[in-house]
Amino acid sequence: MQKQFENFRASELYCPRCRTAQPVRERLLLVLPHGDLLDYRCQVCGESCGSREVRRPPPGLSPAGTPGRVP
Repeated sequence: MQKQFENFRASELYCPRCRTAQPVRERLLLVLPHGDLLDYRCQVCGESCGSREVRRPPPGLSPAGTPGRVP
């Protein structure tokens, strides 16, 4: 099965301060051992509107998910 919807990026989210859907920017919040934590911020007022976690593949695997060479 294809993983065509594996990685979404939000362009607009509901902002609690503006009380409407607004364009958002994705900002790196934390670098974790297993991936990155990203924060979505409203472009109008700067309020945090949500977050998502992007997981990295385990060591020894290439980005495509197939075993790669380990030096």
